[in-house]
Amino acid sequence: MNKGFSNNQDTVEEDLKNQDKPKKGLSKILAEKKFTYTLPGKRQINIFATIVLGLNLFMILGVILFFNNQSFHDFIFNVGK
Repeated sequence: MNKGFSNNQDTVEEDLKNQDKPKKGLSKILAEKKFTYTLPGKRQINIFATIVLGLNLFMILGVILFFNNQSFHDFIFNVGK
């Protein structure tokens, strides 16, 4: 399996030449696309997972502070006005 750009340029060019009616505008641009989708790598998955887990922990900490700390509760209440 190839990652990144596809090497099937010959087949794409032949398909474009063999069409009865040439495409115009956006459909032509999409037909000439030579990119293939690749799954994210292990490093990218780890980065996104770290961000999501960190934000979840930050939210849980905020909820705990909201219910247990009156000054933080008042601050959030006043910011929300």
